[in-house]
Amino acid sequence: MSGIVIGVDASRNRSGGAREHLIGILETLDPTAQGITQVHVWSYQALLAVLPNHSWLIKHAVPKLENGLISQLWWQAFNLSSELKKYGCHILFTSDASSLCHFSPSVVLSQDLLSYEPGVMASFAWGRARLRLLTIRYLQNAAFRRASGVIFLTQYAANLIQSICGPLRNTQVIPHGVNPRFFRDSQTIPAEKKVFNAGTKSDPIRCLYISNAALYKYQWVVIEAIGLLRQKGIVIELDLVGGGFGPAQDKIMAQIALTDPQSQFVKKHPFVPHSALVDHLSSADIFIFASGCEAFGITLLEAMAMGLPIASSNRSSIPETLQDGGLYFDPENPAQIAASVDKIILDPALRKQLAHRASQLAKQYSWEHCSNETWGFIMDTYKKIAKQ
Repeated sequence: MSGIVIGVDASRNRSGGAREHLIGILETLDPTAQGITQVHVWSYQALLAVLPNHSWLIKHAVPKLENGLISQLWWQAFNLSSELKKYGCHILFTSDASSLCHFSPSVVLSQDLLSYEPGVMASFAWGRARLRLLTIRYLQNAAFRRASGVIFLTQYAANLIQSICGPLRNTQVIPHGVNPRFFRDSQTIPAEKKVFNAGTKSDPIRCLYISNAALYKYQWVVIEAIGLLRQKGIVIELDLVGGGFGPAQDKIMAQIALTDPQSQFVKKHPFVPHSALVDHLSSADIFIFASGCEAFGITLLEAMAMGLPIASSNRSSIPETLQDGGLYFDPENPAQIAASVDKIILDPALRKQLAHRASQLAKQYSWEHCSNETWGFIMDTYKKIAKQ
């Protein structure tokens, strides 16, 4: 079989994790080894600008993708198939499952669980936000069912989605990778605080939570939990990194006003570039991850790679990634969050054990492995279809 031409629909890759995934699997792709001649990527200009430059990688900027959701879906439904045929693509890789393109054969990547996670839909009042989630679930179910193959990021996601959309004929679980810059060896890990069990005014215990503001991220509950620890006399601070707006942002700001009215220990940072996250992680003592829904927790994995002790939500796919590398809590229970963080603070041996275990688990993940598995699955799927 001669070299294969693969088309990639990256029109809907808007989240940080989705962008990093595409960058990661393209930067580490060896097309010759996979039997690939060319990869064509259709997307919006800002994403194409950060993709690697290779002779085999052809980037197509689509003006309609700079517009809103309706314009994006219209382009997928009525323009993408003809573009794929025009450039001789043998198979389509859809890197976001909310697609209306009917090109065949195709492989779809699932990166969004919001429409499927029990309880998450109910957190959105009836209106535009919930209608959007219902529409996305309908689009994704249709895309999964007509696809020649489906890639999931975790087994949890594979099981949950198929329990709703029905069994799928050709699937594989391929987790995200992690950038090597997030790993640090024992020589670069800062010395532990001399008074970790209570912190000091000049050297407080620093907790970090990286996430956009969303109703299923529960930042306001974490703020309340840190307030409970402050009431116990622990000198502790919380850095919240990630932009946001709407009801979740309002809840965060209201909780800050209630818990820390003098702005002494809760610091809210806007969105920062992915490359800047290493600096935030390096200055943290404890990482808190309170999400209630994750197809795959990429920021969690990055904190694991940094060797931070982690207090984490017990929901969704998170335990599949973190395993025994952290302490768990109910993300809607501030007392449980406070207790988990307090236990990490008071037990030096546990801190060291959790940090080491999390770092070791993170070493199982790489973009090289993710890339090889992803492109290999796409090629295998095409070969099966070609034989029929």
